Amino acid sequence: MKKYSVIIIGAGGRGTDYARYMKMMPEKFQVVGVADTIKERRENIKNMFGLKENECYKSWVDILSKPKMADIAVIATMDDVHYKPAMKANELGYNLLLEKPVAQTAQECIDIANAAKEKGVEVLVCHVLRYAPFFKKVKDIVMNGMIGEVMSVLQVEAVGHLHQSHSYVRGDWHREDETTPMLLAKCCHDIDIIQWLIDKPCKKVSSFGELSHFKPENAPAGAPKRCIDGDCPAGDTCPYNCRKLYVDDHDNWMRRAVGRGFSKEFMPTDEEVIEGLVYTNFGSCVYYANNDVVDHQVVNMEFEGGATASLTMNAFNKGGRYIRIFGTKGELYANASDTEITLFTFDKKETQKIQVEETEESIAGGHGGGDFGIVEELYDYLNGNYKGYCAANIDISVKNHLIGFAAEKARCKNTVENVETFGKKLGFK
Repeated sequence: MKKYSVIIIGAGGRGTDYARYMKMMPEKFQVVGVADTIKERRENIKNMFGLKENECYKSWVDILSKPKMADIAVIATMDDVHYKPAMKANELGYNLLLEKPVAQTAQECIDIANAAKEKGVEVLVCHVLRYAPFFKKVKDIVMNGMIGEVMSVLQVEAVGHLHQSHSYVRGDWHREDETTPMLLAKCCHDIDIIQWLIDKPCKKVSSFGELSHFKPENAPAGAPKRCIDGDCPAGDTCPYNCRKLYVDDHDNWMRRAVGRGFSKEFMPTDEEVIEGLVYTNFGSCVYYANNDVVDHQVVNMEFEGGATASLTMNAFNKGGRYIRIFGTKGELYANASDTEITLFTFDKKETQKIQVEETEESIAGGHGGGDFGIVEELYDYLNGNYKGYCAANIDISVKNHLIGFAAEKARCKNTVENVETFGKKLGFK
């Protein structure tokens, strides 16, 4: 049984999770190197796998300047640090497990896909929701013909008011020029799921949406530009009060980001969190956070054969994902946080509840079991024994990314975009 050697590039939450699952499969994977700019993250992976000091690197540049040292490179860096390490790893002949989104621009995504084809390496993109028991069950129902041919899909990405404020207003994904548009930073999961379920190429897209609420003109009268400075007249009632949200609430995963831990292994102290609020954007008022990503958006899609889909992304909710699929033989409705799927079939004229396997991880943390699933399938995908239907290789992933990039162009230009033409103009092979 072949054991694959692995290097981890980016040992934050995502990279650490993948490494942790590989640790649970010692007969299949062995991590032999790590690169991260933060010492504590490197030390965590070092201790997890018993690495030597010279197997730990301060940056992707350092580790990829060495001759190829492993079979697989996991690239789990921030969005703006995907393109260069992916291209270099391709050049060195690494197979990749690449975190989504593939890259910041459509052109960069296409470059990575074309380079992988030319080099003959495998690139599996982390569309982990495909592996979550919830979405696998939805896919099984569609594949088994229980609702007939899919005619239309409604998908709702309910980001959640706090998740929006934390990640896309104050956080690392709050500006498109530093990361990607919301459709790629958050919703490329949803676009991928829609295409996966319909299983046909997307032909045309249109989109509408904007940043409407988290703007200076909506700030409470007299609010300071930095929330941490206090003396805000709305401080007692504002759900985004950074001190209440990050300091007072100790059972809060978002504290890690403020204290720059970014990992389940590191929970910052109150002092570290307060320091983070003083010196980072997390201490800003949500209405003065220098953000520019949308807080609501809709994408309309037409697929080959005539099926249609609509994706709604919205910040103003508790959070979650909802899907409704209309087929020629029935209708499916499901909430990703539930343990059952509602199915109505036309022939039997009855509604039934189909149970979903429960996992210890929510659809937000661990992506409902999807993070473990993709690591598990990565092994079979690379060794030639793959018989599954969840894997999204770089070609499939980039095609679905192009739906998002074309939709964003349609939103900004008020046009209807042909997705295939959009990709061909950029040299997608």
